[in-house]
Amino acid sequence: MSWQEQLISLYLFISKHYEKDLSHYCSRMSNYADLSFSDEEVIVIFIFGILRKQKELKSVYQYTRDHLSEWFPKLPSYVAFIQRLNKVADVFIPLVELLLTQYPKKISYLNNSLLMDSMPIMLAQRGRRFHAKVAPDIATKNGYCATKKLHYYGVKLHVVGRHKNGCLPMPEYVGLTDAGMNDNKAFEQIVSCLNNDDVYADKAYTDTFYHEKGQFIPRAVIN
Repeated sequence: MSWQEQLISLYLFISKHYEKDLSHYCSRMSNYADLSFSDEEVIVIFIFGILRKQKELKSVYQYTRDHLSEWFPKLPSYVAFIQRLNKVADVFIPLVELLLTQYPKKISYLNNSLLMDSMPIMLAQRGRRFHAKVAPDIATKNGYCATKKLHYYGVKLHVVGRHKNGCLPMPEYVGLTDAGMNDNKAFEQIVSCLNNDDVYADKAYTDTFYHEKGQFIPRAVIN
């Protein structure tokens, strides 16, 4: 599939489901808002930018302006684009759930190996974490990223995915917790849902792996 076909397919998919139910998760605009640039376009640009390996919002916007201006002639300024993206932010959780339902079920069970890990989502770092107020219902200031040796304010993303040869794992369990949640505690919530799977993870999960509940004793652990 060419990038043009990929972009068109993505736009048609988002438009179809936005009109059906995803629009309910977006913030309502004022009566005087300029809607010549649609919510669907905001969502498509963000996702397509990631698919094109643009890892930051500014690079996603810059890529769109430099290479896709004919496809999105009403692209606003960078600041306006970020504001619009924030207004549709809540749509991505149900969108991920929707995408998972569209994925062929049989592919998820080609083998019995699971890969799992967590990653920090940093909303503020170091001293600034004490004054951050974004997402106070879930984000906390007690996060610590051992890899970067960095204290942060934010949340933690936990993923358990089914191993697939030659490509990224297929997510089976995805969850957000506060930044200070221990990986073991998060994983214990889904232990009872796993059935005779080989689980590969780092040493952060060792306590859960060998917990003597007779419930879950994985056969493989990697560093």
